[in-house]
Amino acid sequence: MHRFLLTLVFPFVLAAAAPDKPNVILIYSDDHGWADLGVQGVDKDIRTPHLDQLARDGVRFSRGYVTAPQCVPSRAGVITGRHQQRFGVEDNLKGPLPLAETTMAERLKPAGYVSAQVGKWHLEPPPRRDPAKAAANEFAFLPGAQGFDEYYTGPMNRFVASHDLKGNKLPQAPQYLNDARFRCVWQTDAAVSFISRHARRPFFLYLAYFAPHVPLESPEPWFSRTPENLPKERRQALAMIAAMDDGVGRIRAKLRELGVDRNTLVFFIGDNGAPLKEGAWNGSLNLPLTGEKGMLTDGGVRTPFVAAWPGTFPAGRVYEHPVSALDVAATANALAGLPDDAALDGVNLVPYVTGARNGPPHAALFWRWRSQSAVLEFPWKLIRLGPTERFLFDVTLPDGETKNRLAEKPEIAARLEAQLAAWTQGLQPPGLPKESNAQDQLFFEAHVLKTGAAAKKRTAKAEARAADQPAANLQGWVVRNGTGTVRAGALVVAPDAGGTARPFLTFNGLDLAGAVTLRIRLRAGAAGTGNVTWRTKGQADFTAAQTATFAVPAATGGREVEVKLPVQGSLLHVRIHAAESGAWPEIEAITVGGATGTPREWRFKP
Repeated sequence: MHRFLLTLVFPFVLAAAAPDKPNVILIYSDDHGWADLGVQGVDKDIRTPHLDQLARDGVRFSRGYVTAPQCVPSRAGVITGRHQQRFGVEDNLKGPLPLAETTMAERLKPAGYVSAQVGKWHLEPPPRRDPAKAAANEFAFLPGAQGFDEYYTGPMNRFVASHDLKGNKLPQAPQYLNDARFRCVWQTDAAVSFISRHARRPFFLYLAYFAPHVPLESPEPWFSRTPENLPKERRQALAMIAAMDDGVGRIRAKLRELGVDRNTLVFFIGDNGAPLKEGAWNGSLNLPLTGEKGMLTDGGVRTPFVAAWPGTFPAGRVYEHPVSALDVAATANALAGLPDDAALDGVNLVPYVTGARNGPPHAALFWRWRSQSAVLEFPWKLIRLGPTERFLFDVTLPDGETKNRLAEKPEIAARLEAQLAAWTQGLQPPGLPKESNAQDQLFFEAHVLKTGAAAKKRTAKAEARAADQPAANLQGWVVRNGTGTVRAGALVVAPDAGGTARPFLTFNGLDLAGAVTLRIRLRAGAAGTGNVTWRTKGQADFTAAQTATFAVPAATGGREVEVKLPVQGSLLHVRIHAAESGAWPEIEAITVGGATGTPREWRFKP
């Protein structure tokens, strides 16, 4: 009888013992487009029941923004609550996160919080050329050195950990662990393990899922549930998002089981928009927004953004004022009972979403990234591209960021530009971008400049190209300066009509370390040469030094060419160029393998 009574009473004792300070969970997805959250109501193929329920139980921020259209700076901003340019982390090559900066884990520790980081970190130094220096410094900028008590740090199947997945502290931490399961599964296991062990004290969990970022996978059972008529990349993105969604469901179930769900604030935010036609498509969608990852249009910086705190946040509210990922740290700081900190650039969202305070949380939001800079004073958004081009958009209108209203509203543009210039004076280095970037120009040509004869020609060319190279046939390879079709068992490349630039093949999203071997089985009517260029993780652009030349034999029956790539670091992106003249060889198959990582193979079939 005593045992029976204890069984009935014990859960209520645990719930009563829960800490007054709320737990905070920040879940960050990766390259996750705005459309790919079911409650956005954009695409019927997306299935995110657990994230949709999170939104129904809390607040969906319809205009939630991150601080950069790229991984490293976005993560540096959210984990510190400060504009990352204030401490020099402007793009993926400007890491690491300085140890002098205060992370959310460090900020909450004096208030009694225990903290954990799980999944992608991406705030360590860029890959080093000297392996000896890299080995000596490999843990110096990881979460254990940035205030986190526990960590399971790594995007894929090999990660640096303080504990095993059962919660046992590793005797020689930090140390590497391996888990062969799909990455979202072990990352969820680590999160659930941490929550289970620390439900009786306030905790902060930063869970950074590596999905739906490339490399794309087809995890089961989720992949088999996706519509078979869709391109493979779309099905893979849907499957990876579904695995992440199930993970969110497991975490919320554990919170309810432990009786702490009403004392836990959960944020779910995408780190930036999805890459699309000018990037390597990862299968995710930004519709109906303009642009993609790498742009300061909404398609690059407006992402899925949800927060739930049952019993405190109103259920099912859609909050339409612009908010920022920087607000997470400011909100957590206030809930922990810590004094206001002027160093934080965000705002405590609680009074705004509960109705205690009216009006927008922010007078304006600001961005600077590479050769782009922007300010949003809702509904007006000013974007500067390089030192000379300017765009003024009304983001509430259907033509939004494709209709430049600069000539119509010059006084608004001038006022916003003055605000933007003043804001940049507090950054490192100060000031507006002084140079143009070729990739940024390409982005805006593809997505924004859609008026006039030149733009119509570009649009027609892009539509024709899309029709000629269905994603399922090209299997993730993209043809630049030309079109690609698959026929007679080979990929056939043709230059753009009237174009002056030679076409080339490109693939982004590899993850191969060490010396890499690339094999191309091709057909060619005449002998010639070609070359392969590459970039590694952490490199923003290709360099002339990373080029390998190969001979193209005359072989109408098909011959295999082997190209050795002396890669230092982890291979991310390759481009295959043919000779400067003559017909492109027909490609029957491509294989890429490194010293570590899973080899990739593509066989082109019509």
